[in-house]
Amino acid sequence: MSALPDRIRAVIRQDVQSMHGYAIQPSSGFVKLDTMENPFRLPEALQHELGERLGRVAINRYPAERTEELRVALALHANMPQGCALTLGNGSDELITMLSMACDVPGAKVMAPVPGFVMYEMSARLQGIPFVGVPLTADFELDEKAMLAAIAQHAPTLIYLAYPNNPTANLWDDAVIDRIIEAAPGLVVIDEAYQPFAARDSLARLQRHPHVMLMRTMSKFGLAGVRIGYLIGRRDLVAEIEKLRPPFNVSVLNAEAGLFALEHADEYARQAAIIRSERERVQAALRALPGVTPFPSQANMILSRVPDSKRAFAGMKARGVLVKHVAGLHPLLANCLRLTVGTPGENTLMIDALKASLE
Repeated sequence: MSALPDRIRAVIRQDVQSMHGYAIQPSSGFVKLDTMENPFRLPEALQHELGERLGRVAINRYPAERTEELRVALALHANMPQGCALTLGNGSDELITMLSMACDVPGAKVMAPVPGFVMYEMSARLQGIPFVGVPLTADFELDEKAMLAAIAQHAPTLIYLAYPNNPTANLWDDAVIDRIIEAAPGLVVIDEAYQPFAARDSLARLQRHPHVMLMRTMSKFGLAGVRIGYLIGRRDLVAEIEKLRPPFNVSVLNAEAGLFALEHADEYARQAAIIRSERERVQAALRALPGVTPFPSQANMILSRVPDSKRAFAGMKARGVLVKHVAGLHPLLANCLRLTVGTPGENTLMIDALKASLE
């Protein structure tokens, strides 16, 4: 029973009172490997340069021109195809909310493979739109037959396909994705949050399909604290989504930090290369641990099945290493941990902590 007074409970939606908020683990004092952040800070010289630059920003004014310049810079960085446009979000979460609002037509439904990013479902339900989750196969591939059957049955207004997927970290079969896109009666949003670590992207699909949009973020690029997401699609389609963007939703400080990062994209590319290399080292180390099954990854995380995930999670936490215990998110994730790829030193600590927790 809610502790709110009756007069307050009466004006708060019942579904909101019944739901659980997005959980964030306290991480102070831990080796933090639970949220897929880039573990590297900028070199000290660039930190000072950024600090001086932010100090000159006119924070007494609303952001306008700088966010527009960020939009142009991101379009160039992403090699945005001709005929497309780009809109900005305060992280991808806000873009997902904007999409839910835009697609809230009579009879609307949102669909995504599950397990997947929880905000697809949460955003849909908060907008009052039914969510249809279609389970992946046992090895976390798209179930093409089930997806096509669900599309035929539910005619979803909006389909999300994460590429790579979270929390499974894999890239799905491109031919299956293309057949899902062709069968979709509404929009298809391909979420490429982990694109800096993946071998392929979906830019070409924007040119082939007018109902496909591409969503990316600067969070995994290395700016998780800055909160910049962006959505690319055909110009006329993006113009409709843009109408739902809150005015000045990206602060002038965030825009300036984003522009600075793009000007130093070579440093972030160097960091991403280290993370990809470390991912392979961690994969090999995990495969050598008895009873541990790491799944293929094209992201900066590795989903791993262990004999007893609850015990392993608690054991790692007791040893100062914080990862994500995802076993309760979906039956397919039984006894699974999601391990973020950190710095070389952090990864060694993580492997040692997991090994000790299995003994």
